[in-house]
Amino acid sequence: MLRISLFFCISIAVVAVVWAEPSPTPNQLVSHIPRQRVESSAIAAVGYSKRRHILEIEFVNGAIYRYLGVPSAVHRDLMSAESKAGFYDSKIRRHYRSVLVQPRQTSQFGN
Repeated sequence: MLRISLFFCISIAVVAVVWAEPSPTPNQLVSHIPRQRVESSAIAAVGYSKRRHILEIEFVNGAIYRYLGVPSAVHRDLMSAESKAGFYDSKIRRHYRSVLVQPRQTSQFGN
């Protein structure tokens, strides 16, 4: 009887933990790359993983994209560019494979 009671209590605890913490939806990436805020009309923040050569860009509309195989020199040049959006358009966009981390945020007012 004690074994059944213990099993029941553990089962309740596991269900409570699973219920309390929602898991990411399937195929949703979770980013652990810290991003630094930048001054730009289109880009809100930039992060880079030197070890994995991954560049993450958070746009002002809330979208976050991960660019794969980006050399550290490209990240450095982006961060020092006078126009981050211009550098992105000419040197990153369509030059590196990208993966959507988070879609753009839609306004609750339909804008």
